[in-house]
Formats: sequence, C-alpha cells, structure tokens
Amino acid sequence: MHLQEKPEKITFDGILCLTGGFGKFQKVLFVWICLPQIFLAFHMLVSVFTGAVPPHLCRSSWPSAGAPASSDFNLSRQAATDGRPDLSCAVPLNHSDAVALGDGHPAGSCQGGWQYSTETFQSTTVTEWDLVCDSASLNNMASSMYMFGLLVGAVVYGSLADKYGRRIIILINLAVQAVFGVGAAFAPNFYVYIALRFVVGTTISGVIMNAFVLGTEWTGSKQRMLAGIITDYFFGFGYILLAGVAYLIRDWRKLQLAISAPGFLFIFYIWVLPKSARWLMANDRKEEAWELIRKAAQMNGRPLSKDLETQQVHNVEEKAGVKKKHSFLDLVRTPKMRKHSLIVFYLWFANMLVYYGLSLNISDFGMNIYLTQMIFGLVEMPARTITLFTLNRSRKLSQLAFLAVGGTACLLTIFIPSELSVVKTVLAMIGKFGITASLSIIYVYSAEVFPTVIRQNGIGIGSMCARTGGVLAPMLYLLKGISPQAPMVLCGLCPLLGSALTLLLPETANMPLPDTIEDVEGSNLSEEGDSRL
Repeated sequence: MHLQEKPEKITFDGILCLTGGFGKFQKVLFVWICLPQIFLAFHMLVSVFTGAVPPHLCRSSWPSAGAPASSDFNLSRQAATDGRPDLSCAVPLNHSDAVALGDGHPAGSCQGGWQYSTETFQSTTVTEWDLVCDSASLNNMASSMYMFGLLVGAVVYGSLADKYGRRIIILINLAVQAVFGVGAAFAPNFYVYIALRFVVGTTISGVIMNAFVLGTEWTGSKQRMLAGIITDYFFGFGYILLAGVAYLIRDWRKLQLAISAPGFLFIFYIWVLPKSARWLMANDRKEEAWELIRKAAQMNGRPLSKDLETQQVHNVEEKAGVKKKHSFLDLVRTPKMRKHSLIVFYLWFANMLVYYGLSLNISDFGMNIYLTQMIFGLVEMPARTITLFTLNRSRKLSQLAFLAVGGTACLLTIFIPSELSVVKTVLAMIGKFGITASLSIIYVYSAEVFPTVIRQNGIGIGSMCARTGGVLAPMLYLLKGISPQAPMVLCGLCPLLGSALTLLLPETANMPLPDTIEDVEGSNLSEEGDSRL
C-alpha cells in the first residue's frame, strides 16, 4: 500500500494531505463556519442604520406653533442645508424667522426637544434618546464601546480557546450573541443598550477568531488560503444583505431583533461542529485527535493505514521535546518572532482602522445611505476574489500592493474639491477595495507567520490591535474639528506605512505551517531560547 512508503517522520499537514486536504469533511465544516459570518456582518454594521442621525430641527424653531403635516419635507430641506447646522441645535431668539439664524442673530439652546425627519428612518437610537447636539458624541461612544467589546473578546476568548479548545468557545459565543442581541432590541435606556451591545461585541471576536482558526487547522496548506477567503465572502454577503434588511425595516428595535433572533437557530451546532484535531494533538489528547482524523479520512473516502498513527505520535513527541508552556511573551522573546509579531500587529491595527473608518461613516458621501451600503458591500466581493488569484503566488506582495492601493486612493480624496462628490466617492470605493483585500490577506498571512504553539496567542493579540483600530475608527471623524481632511489623511498614511513594513515579513505561500518557535528562528536559536525561559 502506498502509505507505507512515506518517510517515518510526518507532519500534521502531511496527515491532512493524506486524508484528502480539502475533502467532504472540510467542505461541510466550512458551511458551519461560514453561516454565522452573515450575522456577524449584521451586528458589525447595523449601527450605520440603528444609530443614524436623521435631519432634525429644534421644536421651538418651527415657523408656526403647530408643526404642519408637510413638516418632513421642510425639515429635511432646512436641516440639510449646508452651512446652517445651528437650526438643528438652537433657537433664534427673535423668533421672527427661523431661517435667519446664522446671520449673527443671538441664539438660545434648544429646550423644547427636537423634531426628526421620518423620511428615511421611522426611529433610530438617536431619535429615541435625543443623541444630537450636545449629546451627539454619545452616538460615537456607542460605536466605540461596541468596538471595545470586540477588543475585550479578542483578549479573553483567544486565550480561553487555547486552553479549552476552539469548538466550545464558538458554541458559548453563539449562544451569548443571540441572547444579548435580542436583549438590545428591548433596551429601556441608552446605557443598557450600550452595555448589551458591548457584550455582543465580545462574542463577535470569539466567533470570528476561533471559527477561522478551526477552519485553518483542519485544512491542508494548499487550500488554506481559499478556506480563509470563503469565510470573508459570507461576511461580504451579510454586508449587502443588511442594506436590504435595513431598507425594509426602518424601526431600529425591530431591525435589531431581526438580525439577532435567528442566532438561536445555531443551537444545532452542538451536534455538528467538530473539535480541532491539530489542537488536540498539541495538547496531548492524541486518542481523540486520531478518532477525528479517522472520521475525516473516512468521510473524504481516503481511509488511513494503522501504522501512520505510530509515526505521527513519535514525531510530535520528538518535536515538542520537553513540554513547555507558552505565553504571549514568546511572541516577542526571540528576535525574528519579535519583528514578525510587531509588524503583523501594526498591519491588523491599520487595516481595521481604515476599514471601519470608511464603513461606519458612509453617510458622509452624500448619497442614499442604503445604496451606499450596498455598493460598499458589493466592493467586498471583487476585493475578496482578486486575492484568490494573487495569494497563491505571494502573500507578501499581495499584502504590500493592496495596502498601497488603499492608502493612495484615500490620500487622493483630499485633493478632490467637494463639488466633485462622485469622484470623491469613487476614490473612497477604491480605497475600500484595497483595504478589504488587504484585510482578508492579513487573516491568512498572520495565521501562517505564527507557529502553532503560540498561533492563537498571536492571532488574539493581532485581533486585539485590530479592535483598537476599530475603537478609534468612529473617533476618526471627530478630527474634522481640526481639519476636514484629517480623517482621510490618516486613512491614507496608515496603510502606506503598513505597505513599507510588509517588506520585512517572510513569504509563507505554499509553505508548511511552523509548529514551534524553533521552526521560525531556526534550530540554532533553540538553546538560547531555552536558557532564557
């Protein structure tokens, strides 16, 4: 039988190849991993609609005491007029003509509450809790708190998954996500709403990271990249789908309920989601690992020979040597790992800052919000697809080129006069295209740069840096106070710096995954590494 001819040392990647690399078992697994991605996109981007700020006027600034039935039309016209935002936040003290405000007439603060246009939205968190004028920054805070949840989730669930396994963490997170997501739809006040969204944020990290790692660890090196991009497709599909769902449901509570309640359907994952055999091997649970590998091989129609198990066990023990506990300090303890880790962490940060800086502020482009959301979602598809063709040739050059494209396009927008809004929007789309492609590469690239023993730690901290970028993204637009161009200058410079730093990373295309830190540093460093422990 041809399996006997294999050399006595065989890696986990070698075993996966023998089981069929990307067979029926892996395809079914990816269906389970990809479905939650649609709902993750819903939760990530729903605040574009639930937290939208409709045109509004201070109640006391109505020309007539009783607001007329056609108030919506007047309201949008008056509130949207550029250069006169004062109308929405203050009352002209002479009361003779609301429109005269802004010509130097004295103004008083708005005491009588606000009247909101219901032309686009029936209700949003902004109209329900009056998050305008002096309270407008609370709206940005809601987005940042949600993003902070993603950061906390990345820290907590990254290490928990290394300790207890990917599967159990994914299941717990899906359950918590459904419960707290539905809870947010019934939040009695703004602060309870923020708290519930924060918890949903933590679960998003738990699912995204661990589903991705579970998929990566079950996939042969040839198909690993394809596997990573497939999950992104589903996120992009959720992005587009959200535009349609939000278009049909204009009330924020109903919309929040509509995107959260289907999460309860994931209860069947208890019976279908497998554990990671690679993780079980690394944690000395070889019996369980082999049981799963045999099941996968059987399902793929490639049953394994019995003697394979003895080879692999011998190899794993030899490679691990003395079983060492690894911590996140190992990411920066040795020189090559330190360089690789710090660059990858910066790439995560820059990608996410710009991605959400562009995604969460689509109302700035002056087009219909549902249409813009859909176009931004559609841009995701070709961006993910093009990486399929470039990634197999080179991870490094792909990362470098797309960051450069994204950064350059964002920088160019600052030179376009505001009356050419279509040109500006097109450049922003190209920027979004480059950053989206780059973001889908960094997931694959970072999983391959870090060795197995600290991979989850590396991806966890990388994800944490990404979430830090996410937390700052809603705040980017507060920089407009300094200069209207400031947000886009940052969106341009961060990716360009990342593009230059990528030159210092190793090429990982079509290479076996490193398992230990020695694999990265080279065996000459293993003694030095031991002496430092």
